[in-house]
Amino acid sequence: MRVNVIGGGAWGTALAHLIGSGGAATTLWAREAEVVRAVNERHDNPLFLPHVALSPHVAATGDLAEAAQAEALLLAVPTQHLRSIAAALRPLLPADATVLNCAKGIEIATGRLPHEILGEALALPPGRLGALSGPTFAAEVARGLPTAVTLALADDARGRALVLALARPTFRPYLGDDPLGAEIGGAVKNVLAIACGIVLGKGLGDNARAALITRGMAEMLRLGRAKGAKAETLMGLSGLGDLVLTCCGPQSRNMSLGQALGRGERLADITAKRHSIAEGMFSAAPLVGLAASLGVDMPIAGAVDRIVNHGADIDDCVRALLSRPFRQETA
Repeated sequence: MRVNVIGGGAWGTALAHLIGSGGAATTLWAREAEVVRAVNERHDNPLFLPHVALSPHVAATGDLAEAAQAEALLLAVPTQHLRSIAAALRPLLPADATVLNCAKGIEIATGRLPHEILGEALALPPGRLGALSGPTFAAEVARGLPTAVTLALADDARGRALVLALARPTFRPYLGDDPLGAEIGGAVKNVLAIACGIVLGKGLGDNARAALITRGMAEMLRLGRAKGAKAETLMGLSGLGDLVLTCCGPQSRNMSLGQALGRGERLADITAKRHSIAEGMFSAAPLVGLAASLGVDMPIAGAVDRIVNHGADIDDCVRALLSRPFRQETA
């Protein structure tokens, strides 16, 4: 099965390298001309995935039509650009291609999750649209460190074929049929990771971080239940697993952004120094809007939104969370 990758950032590059490491030829589409040149001429991507020697089986291109010629496409582009990329891909896709979203977030303008965006922009049946998600730092995947993910696709035969195409000795996809749950986990965990980073930056302690992860998981489950996702998905790799990684791993872009905020740095100064995107910063507002539309209480996500998008004082937000009415733990 020919599998190509759309998106030349860290995650897209790591996925292309993963495919190539098994000896399969793959094409990586990148928007940046310097990425295309580096991959083709030096087999690396110093802009987004430095210090990784890429498989010689990976070829890069800036031509979307060239990259679209595959039986399966992995879309690893930021969620806020997913709709425009998908619209450009629509007339280029082979007749029976399968598309897996590999991004994590919520579209600001619409509150849509990635597979919902792709369903509208590509007009593909649900069985050809899925999600690849889980606890995955791109650099560790590219270095061949053990990783397990959720591959969620409603069409079981397509899902099994993709599992075989992507599986490697240190990369283990678990098949699921709930793209909605996989993407809710990926979107919510990024926002919660900012909150965990704030806890660390403020020096509030490991007790506070553990409580925040646990109560954040309760928020994720409430939203998933209201939206129609499966609890088993949210308790799996793409939900709980990704939440633990992003809230505890020092490589987490979202957690490190929160840490800087907790230390008192200005958001504009933090983002000005970065090449990569912390998706939780963009997902906070639409996540809170989606929760409100479904009548779901998400106080931690709401606090992150107020801090990131409305300049709320962090200490005031912490006091507000700690002074909420007492409730049953399972609520």
